[in-house]
Amino acid sequence: MITPIPTAMTQTAIPMLDDFLIRAGLAGLGLALATGPLGSFVIWRRMAYFGDATAHAAILGVALALALHLPIAAGTLIVALTMALTVSTLAAKGWAMDTTLGVLAHSALAFGLVAISYVPSVRADLSSYLFGDVLAVTKADLGLIWGGAALVVALLAWRWQALLTATLNEDLAHASGLNPDRERLALTLALAVVVAVALKVVGALLIAAMLIIPAAAARGIARTPESMAAIAIGIGAAASLIGLQLSLWQDTPAGPSIVSAAAIIFALAAIFGRIRNS
Repeated sequence: MITPIPTAMTQTAIPMLDDFLIRAGLAGLGLALATGPLGSFVIWRRMAYFGDATAHAAILGVALALALHLPIAAGTLIVALTMALTVSTLAAKGWAMDTTLGVLAHSALAFGLVAISYVPSVRADLSSYLFGDVLAVTKADLGLIWGGAALVVALLAWRWQALLTATLNEDLAHASGLNPDRERLALTLALAVVVAVALKVVGALLIAAMLIIPAAAARGIARTPESMAAIAIGIGAAASLIGLQLSLWQDTPAGPSIVSAAAIIFALAAIFGRIRNS
């Protein structure tokens, strides 16, 4: 029996997900899938600062996870959810939202940075938690990102009409038999999940940017809520791929490059919207 001689192609053939750049691209696409529709609600409900505060708390979650030897995503999810629920509770009790968010967001970030400095092995790698390290995404990270994105999309699709009604008018929601507080809780849960899965891609300081910028760019183009969410997904995906390509060409940080690409797309969309409406 003659054994076939291995060719160069068979010797160098690797599974698709073994390419770090492909994994990074898939991670960016997974994040865009979640931030598109969720970011639309963040824009409609004027929750931009709320999302920023929840994202800043992710650093405290990293410190908690490292101290208790938990998965980073688990620690981040716990703290992000705690932060979101705390802010919602205090706002419901009459606390000024902007003051509450300002105090809690920066306090959580500061405490997290101080706590994480006590872990010697992390000091040199702190930038990966602040600005992301999407090029180092593993297959396990990829599964977590896409699993979290699927969970967020499923939750928003399930509650879509109710969320739109509660966003439009809370009195109308009550008249329709809906509970606006329950819909707000659904958004809070979705936001916490997005923060947990986005930490690896763009980092704690830039998560809010991926929630806000694609949705803000889509608002001037879209005609319906559904089309705005879909366009925001497309813009986020394009920004992820363009940012990764820019990072590869110019050796720039991947996370900030993705956000920079999103900002450029936002500027172009704003110009297009003005031209179309003139």
